Amino acid sequence: MRFQGIVPALVTPFTNTHQVDEGALRSLIENLIGHGVHGLFVLGTNGEFFTLSEREKLNIARITVEATAGRVPVIAGTGAFATHEVIEMNSRMVELGVDALSVITPFFNAISQKELINHYTAIADASALPIMMYNIPAKTGLSIGIGAVAALSQHPQIKGIKDSAGNFDNLVQMIQYRSDDFAVFAGTDSLIYWNLLAGGDGAVAATANAVPSVVMDIWHRFQAGDHEGARAAQEHLRPLRDAFAMGTMPVVLKKAADLLNVRVGPCRPPVSPLDEAAINTLERLLAVYLP
Repeated sequence: MRFQGIVPALVTPFTNTHQVDEGALRSLIENLIGHGVHGLFVLGTNGEFFTLSEREKLNIARITVEATAGRVPVIAGTGAFATHEVIEMNSRMVELGVDALSVITPFFNAISQKELINHYTAIADASALPIMMYNIPAKTGLSIGIGAVAALSQHPQIKGIKDSAGNFDNLVQMIQYRSDDFAVFAGTDSLIYWNLLAGGDGAVAATANAVPSVVMDIWHRFQAGDHEGARAAQEHLRPLRDAFAMGTMPVVLKKAADLLNVRVGPCRPPVSPLDEAAINTLERLLAVYLP
């Protein structure tokens, strides 16, 4: 498969007792597919993968594959620090029928760029599915350097990178290595339009959980050559993006989705719900998305 377009980074819906809410997950998937998204990305950072057991991760992937029913590709996050652990999880995901894998960099223990290249190479060598590398240094403490991108982009199973560093110059440097066989995706929603403008392939967009029509508008207007409209749609995301600073990720996004009638429930502790003052502020910011 070729990575392209708008691929929402799904939040993981939970019940009020913090159990995976299968019904809400299926509803979320239907809503996003109904808005014309090009794929679904599960078990990412906004999906709170770090709070999920292996059994829960596999169950979420199973539900997503079933609910999607082949209408769009499903990309599942399988990252871990240990190379062997990623390889084992990838094999399980193949059995469940996902279409591609997203592998975040190792976290907690900083490794060298050579070790990082070895890590991804071993995972890709063992993989039956295409891989999207996932760069989010603010959370992992490790960045995929441009030299590593250059080397790994040549591997036949590594088909792209999701860059969530939030640095446009970083994206531009990565784009010099994109090809028909290696895609560069924005993982920071404030850079969707700018990544497309620079020659990138799309975005893994968390804001699409709450405002899918706005995110899709960026894509459709850009593809139609309406740069003024695409940039305006990008700016229309700003109130929601700016609100993220009001709470620990992804509590603001989840509450925003809830306020816009996309029921996804709370975050798992220790992330706490927003207080009343923050909710009131968020409601005011979200007024721009209401009819």
